Amino acid sequence: MSVASRKGLLLAALIMLGWLASLAGLLSWDLNATQLAGPLVWLAIFFGVVGRTLLQTGLFIVGHDAMHGVLWPHWRYGNALLGRIALGLYAALPYQACCRNHQHHHLFTASSADPDFYGDPAAGAIGWYVRFMAGYLTWGQMGRLLTGWTVLSLIACRLAPIGWLNVLLFCTLPLLLSSLQLFVFGTYLPHRGQRLPQRRPHADSLELAPWLSLLACFHFGYHREHHDAPTLAWFELPAQRRRSRSRLSPRLASLLRERAQFT
Repeated sequence: MSVASRKGLLLAALIMLGWLASLAGLLSWDLNATQLAGPLVWLAIFFGVVGRTLLQTGLFIVGHDAMHGVLWPHWRYGNALLGRIALGLYAALPYQACCRNHQHHHLFTASSADPDFYGDPAAGAIGWYVRFMAGYLTWGQMGRLLTGWTVLSLIACRLAPIGWLNVLLFCTLPLLLSSLQLFVFGTYLPHRGQRLPQRRPHADSLELAPWLSLLACFHFGYHREHHDAPTLAWFELPAQRRRSRSRLSPRLASLLRERAQFT
């Protein structure tokens, strides 16, 4: 097993364990006892929501690497199993359907056959987001998700009088915010330049420092690099970004010199 594979599995395990541990801890928090009073309580709730949102997004990124076969490349069954677990925990998403949709996204990028793309230039970000979500939400998936939240609410209410509020704050809200995070940084901003009238031939990468790219969406914003090298794990994209920029720099310098000759 390669170093990258071991690192990917370790990070996937940390993300999954962090998600489960934070779920157990935050669902057992008796918000009624705090009476939701004082800035420290609200600050703790804020960081709980933000932390859970990042971990929620991390689950999808783990599933996304599994869809590309790079999470556990030497064991196909284990790779698919981890992908199913990650996407199941994320939002009860069906792994095979997600694989099919994502394969079409890479094969038919920015075309009518791309399930993640909305080519109508008149449609804004909200319209695109609604269409994007409709491609992944099904009655069966929503039924499983709501059943899971109901079970968690029943358990949480045994631990605290208003445990249902914990589920809303630390399960439902992080999933909604995570879906927005993935859409904005992983779909809308990278692919909006491929809509008419610009119709650029490739996805864009966001100009973010590596630490900010990590917080924004686990480097999903380095999207052109991902499309150019889809077999790279998410944590390998910053290095790929540096390599692509270093190759591009001489070309830019040459273009600038040529332009200077005609001015």
